[in-house]
Amino acid sequence: MADPFEVRMRFTAQLQHLNASATSSQKAAHYALKYRDMDEDLHSCILEQLERNSMNNRANIMYFIEHLCDMAQRENHLNFVRMVQKDIFQVVDAVAPSDGAGAANVKVVRRVLQGLQQKSILEPDTVTEIEACLKERDTLPEHTALSPIDANEQRGSNVAQPVLKPNGVLRLDKRQIEQRIEEDRERHKRLKESIWGVGSEDEEFEKLWDEASEIGEDDFLQAEEDAMERRQAVEAD
Repeated sequence: MADPFEVRMRFTAQLQHLNASATSSQKAAHYALKYRDMDEDLHSCILEQLERNSMNNRANIMYFIEHLCDMAQRENHLNFVRMVQKDIFQVVDAVAPSDGAGAANVKVVRRVLQGLQQKSILEPDTVTEIEACLKERDTLPEHTALSPIDANEQRGSNVAQPVLKPNGVLRLDKRQIEQRIEEDRERHKRLKESIWGVGSEDEEFEKLWDEASEIGEDDFLQAEEDAMERRQAVEAD
């Protein structure tokens, strides 16, 4: 049997190093399900890391939660799903706090909530209730927390730390801003790929069939003209 302390430490490290790639979220989700007998302890790790990490990492953990719930449903281990359902308000408060520090994460929360609702993990009433809270937190400019830090504010410190603005909103350093922009770009690219993706040949045929217009008289006339041109070409040869 694996040592619970070691499992917890390794899972915590995976959460801390999540990025925008689906692979990192899937790897962490596989790990959590591998040690599903410790699901309550691992769920507490998720909540702890949401409170302790940067806003960028909290956004990555939010996306990870969707991967974990989806995978847990497929493997019929619903304890993770139930715990997320129970603590979803706490999760949202950590990812997009009411003090404006997570204004840039509001869109992230909305996307994940929509995904969880579509997978029947969250009830529509719950999502609606959370959305009402998010509207109040979305009054700030989209990337208020991503405004650059003045060089004077970082002087004397070699550690990249967020800085509190006079209005109480956290500003990130240049490295964190660039990291967030790159991760958002990666997620947007994956989102477009999923929109264009088709599950199977049958689905692709149905999609093309639905999009095609019905055959009309003009189509028959065009076909006759094409056939006549082909016959003339053959006779000319």
